Amino acid sequence: MRLVFAGTPDFARVALERLHNAGFDIPLVLTQPDRPAGRGLKLQPSPVKQFAQRHGIAVAQPRSLRLDGKYPEDAAQARQALLAAGAEAMVVAAYGLILPQWVLDLPRLGCLNIHASLLPRWRGAAPIHRAIEAGDAQTGVTIMQMDAGLDTGDMLLAERIAIAPHDSTGTLHDRLAALGGRLVVEALELAACGGLTRTPQPAEGVTYAHKIDKSEAQVDWSQPAVSIERRLRAFDPFPGAASTLAGEALKLWRAQVPDASAPDVAAPGTVLAAGSAGIEVATGRGVLRLTELQRAGGKRLPAAEFLRGTAIAPGQRFGAA
Repeated sequence: MRLVFAGTPDFARVALERLHNAGFDIPLVLTQPDRPAGRGLKLQPSPVKQFAQRHGIAVAQPRSLRLDGKYPEDAAQARQALLAAGAEAMVVAAYGLILPQWVLDLPRLGCLNIHASLLPRWRGAAPIHRAIEAGDAQTGVTIMQMDAGLDTGDMLLAERIAIAPHDSTGTLHDRLAALGGRLVVEALELAACGGLTRTPQPAEGVTYAHKIDKSEAQVDWSQPAVSIERRLRAFDPFPGAASTLAGEALKLWRAQVPDASAPDVAAPGTVLAAGSAGIEVATGRGVLRLTELQRAGGKRLPAAEFLRGTAIAPGQRFGAA
């Protein structure tokens, strides 16, 4: 089967690699324009572009696909490239551009999306982060037939996995990326023989996974300890949960909840104890034990090692002005 692939980050790169290894003919890849990254802010190609270039696949990087939009020349060039590719289907994974109707209608088998949630829960941009943050016990991948809505298309295949108590967005991302790559191969093999069944999404259970904003990184110590612990995992590796202590900005990466119902003995954010096991902090409900922290410009460190270079004493308060 001849495919066009559209995607940008590593989640998409995993799927592209799986499709390539499965022997699909992929003459064209669409990905986001190169972005500045790193300390020198040099333009960096996306993981999908890097894979395509290593394997001799043509790459298009339109700023928009809307023929009547801000960059009509980009859209027109992309249209010519898509027509020339003559693909039977387009696979889309975390691409980052809205597909207008003319793109959805172009391939004979339409556009198949790899979405990292069990739809209709967590439609939108950040389904992995939001599932962990919400305390969901499970998530999964849905292969969806794309339509003009935001993750509203018919479901083709879905598979669920458990969210472990220690999962961060980073660890869960990797498992979901591998699952998405496997499922989309299965979906296309079924499509080739007419064996795919479309199931409309249920009207109940719709939630939206809004894009992560850096402003969300600041820890609200008035929240329950269990909620803060989940947010630390949800924001690992990006954007990282943050707070201040004695005027210094810190990243907080890992924590435990030794007592979720401890009585309020101090104002939220107050350090209760600091030792080799971690730094115990009062919250809006219960105690949070920080076990991995990072100073600005430093490395992520276990609490015991962090405390050897940074003195923290009971009574100090995170987030205080």
